[in-house]
Amino acid sequence: MRSQRILIVEDQPFQREYLLNLFRELGAEDLRAAEDGDDALRCLAEERFDLVLSDLMMPGLDGVQLIQRLAALERPPLLAIMTSAPRRLMGSACMVARAHGISVLELIAKPARAPAIRRLLEKLSARLERCERRARPKLPLFGGEELERALREGQMCAWFQPKSSLIDGRIVAAEALVRWEHPDYGVLRPGSFMGALTEAGLDEALLWHVLEQAIKTQLEWARLGFRLTMAVNLPTHLLDDPELPDRLALFVAEQGGVPAHIVFELLECSCTVTLANYYAGTCRLRMKGFGLAQDDFGQGYSSLYNLVSTPFTELKIDRALVHGCVDDEGLVAALESIIKLGRQLGLEVIAEGVEHPEELALLRRLRCDCAQGYLISEPVPPAVFTRLLRQERQAMAR
Repeated sequence: MRSQRILIVEDQPFQREYLLNLFRELGAEDLRAAEDGDDALRCLAEERFDLVLSDLMMPGLDGVQLIQRLAALERPPLLAIMTSAPRRLMGSACMVARAHGISVLELIAKPARAPAIRRLLEKLSARLERCERRARPKLPLFGGEELERALREGQMCAWFQPKSSLIDGRIVAAEALVRWEHPDYGVLRPGSFMGALTEAGLDEALLWHVLEQAIKTQLEWARLGFRLTMAVNLPTHLLDDPELPDRLALFVAEQGGVPAHIVFELLECSCTVTLANYYAGTCRLRMKGFGLAQDDFGQGYSSLYNLVSTPFTELKIDRALVHGCVDDEGLVAALESIIKLGRQLGLEVIAEGVEHPEELALLRRLRCDCAQGYLISEPVPPAVFTRLLRQERQAMAR
């Protein structure tokens, strides 16, 4: 893997040199330092960096203003925020970055210590490795006819990401996530085509397509002795059709599936025309025996009122509350409150986006039920998921 290019933005000369030496001691080589936000922008104009580690409290162009300027770059670098300011202020700056589409790898309290920088470098290596694996040529804008053909020809495939119990570490469920196995561009993630697919009005066609594959795979796992709950994403606006719960129940029965073993995760990317349609649809899905999940809780439009007024069976904590939770007392308090609320409401609580062992350990201490994320496994094809199940069974038999 190529050397990581890192820009350190720190206005205090002593701190700047201290950080440069600390990074070098931990193996970083391609380093550059800037004395303030304006100097950092000059550096970024001259070369591309993988990571910017920036102080917040700086004269002139401060750290928050720098973040806003980073968003204007064609390819913003990854970001780590460092400050002696209160943790909640650091968290707010983190939200500024994420709202601009900038990925924040780490929040570091000053003075920075070797363990925090080592963890940052490990996260950077893992993220760059994943990016290199996913690197693709620039994709065209896909049209409705091409997307319809992809569905018809079976190019849209359900891959599966495991959910692991935090009691014993076993895989207890899976989420079906679509991947386009494109004949020219290889495996494409949803971000490459979902916008066009929704615009073409193919959301429901995709739902049936993924659900069919999910049930087929679930039945195959059951035949091998693995009984897992299956989660399938459901665009919320489809609940405007009052017959959808009936058609879903009939379809699942025809495929040999069991509604109690299927959870529909309601997506926030759309909403029903009226709240009445939303509540009628969710009630009738539960009446048919399906599970329902509040997806991405703590992000977007999810709310406490929505959580307590909808017949959910699961609560999925958004990755934004999980990332950085180990060093953020505010996030720990939020996670603890959400997990406690979920348990009091009788919901299974699942944390998304778990990428690091420390996050998993914290969630276990907080009595979260399940975890999902790259630390456990990225989404994989059915055959690979089956291999994970078999390996787990062999390991537990020893």
